[in-house]
Amino acid sequence: MKSILVQNKQWQFRSLFVVAFLGYAFGFSIALAEEQPDMPSLVAQFNKFYESKQFNQAAPIAEKILQIREKTLGPDARGTAAAANNLADVYRYMGQYAKAEPLYQRALQVMEKELGPDHPDTASVLANIALLYSQTGAYAKAEPVYQRVLKIREKAFGPDSPKTADTLNALAILYYRNYDYAKAEPLSQRALKIREKAFGPDNPKTASSLNDLAALYVAKDEYAKAEALLQRALKIREKSLGPDHPDTAVTMQNLAAVYRNMGQYKKAEPLFQRALAVTEKSVGPDHPNTAWIVNNLGTVYRLMGQDPTAETYFQRALKIRENALGKDHPDTGSTLSELALVYEDMRDYAKAEGLYQRSLAISEKAYGPDSAAVARSLHELAMLYYYQKDYAKAEPLYQHALAISEKVSGPDSIDTAATLVSLGALYDRMGQYSKAEPLELRALRIYEKVLGPDHPDVATAAGQLGQLYCDKGEFAKAETLELRALAIDQKKLGEHIETARSLDDLGDLYRETGQYAKAEPLYQRALKIREKVLGSEHFRIAETLDDLAALYWAKGQSAKAEPLSQRAAGIRARIKESRAAETK
Repeated sequence: MKSILVQNKQWQFRSLFVVAFLGYAFGFSIALAEEQPDMPSLVAQFNKFYESKQFNQAAPIAEKILQIREKTLGPDARGTAAAANNLADVYRYMGQYAKAEPLYQRALQVMEKELGPDHPDTASVLANIALLYSQTGAYAKAEPVYQRVLKIREKAFGPDSPKTADTLNALAILYYRNYDYAKAEPLSQRALKIREKAFGPDNPKTASSLNDLAALYVAKDEYAKAEALLQRALKIREKSLGPDHPDTAVTMQNLAAVYRNMGQYKKAEPLFQRALAVTEKSVGPDHPNTAWIVNNLGTVYRLMGQDPTAETYFQRALKIRENALGKDHPDTGSTLSELALVYEDMRDYAKAEGLYQRSLAISEKAYGPDSAAVARSLHELAMLYYYQKDYAKAEPLYQHALAISEKVSGPDSIDTAATLVSLGALYDRMGQYSKAEPLELRALRIYEKVLGPDHPDVATAAGQLGQLYCDKGEFAKAETLELRALAIDQKKLGEHIETARSLDDLGDLYRETGQYAKAEPLYQRALKIREKVLGSEHFRIAETLDDLAALYWAKGQSAKAEPLSQRAAGIRARIKESRAAETK
């Protein structure tokens, strides 16, 4: 049977959805005093570059401010601590995490000594430290720090204060990033209620909470809930801020991301384009916020099978991020991986390999060699070799990624499960079924435990295990699992491309076991969904046409099979011609 696409969808889309503490909102900077004659000008310059996210320009100014503070106020003064905190903020946004942490810790020591461990300014530095840990995947370190911040702010400002809501929201995002949705949801909902009460139901700050709760529902694949929240947030921001405000554009692109994840690309594309136009107008064509949307548009075009267009958008996002953030920034690495996927789809494996290797090097530099980010980069590179059938290169990379994930994220984490599925698929492809089966079973159990029995990622794992059993000739086991995968996708996703894949896989099983009457309607339905979602000229359409043609050939119905095979061949020829024309 065909092997399913083995990738963790959460990795692919999680970083492309803008939540309050990721991408657009800043950490807690601390106001600087202006005793020295040259300080007002320096502070004004710093604030200008910081607020516009021009961190390369902000960094040397922040460094100079800190040097002056150390000289004039002393290393242990509150003003020096504030300057250290703000320089750490800049380094964090630049992806220079190793530089940021000691500065935050230094600021924290001064604040605790001068103001006490329970002062709100101490909590602000703690919140920045927790955010740093969260962004680098050190969730176990971040959680107790956020809990401490929450306790301080509840005591200082009250349980229904907007400051408390900020911390609730940050803690919810931490749990969301660590796939602990049961903990995240009530915190995010409480933050929303506080902001609705404090600011009113139609305030932009309430819209921020709606946005972040929607991100949680996207992670859970509860798209109807996410769509409703984002539509409400969009109305609030359009009315209160105007249709051309940058924050309105954020909500536009997040709603577009929901449609993309739902497979509704024709809804997603124009909304992303609208958000792009607003952002270009408000912050300029070369701003990191612009790159964020350009990158998202690239994902849409890639999923639609428009690889040359996707390549153009990713190249633009890459150029912006390299210039604005640096060639070694994690966001630059993310775009490199996305662009590599385009070349992978285009079978230009040499280009893809170079980009994946560069992305891996960025992850190693930014996060360290034993980080979750490095494990994901290793996984991506291994998948490239898997598609090329270069199993000797793929296997050690998967093994390395698995060892890191088990150590850093935990043996029962989603990151570990994703690598188990991929390594199992590799052994399945190699015919080493005794190695593959325990890995696939373990991955399925992890997904069920962490995400629940009806999550689409459970369907993916069940489908992969079903294909393994089919390859082993254990068709009864395979059918049970493939039927389960299809049932989950139909219930959770509806007429989605993932549902089409499950239909196609089950059709393969029935065709290979001679149950043609069962296979035919599955292939036809998969074809209908894919044509609706992807259009008539996508390579996935050609795959389904080939499957349906193979069925008719097997039944001896050449009159039905031949036109399908010819149509599939025509689609592939036109795709090839289009790519050749685009690359001239």
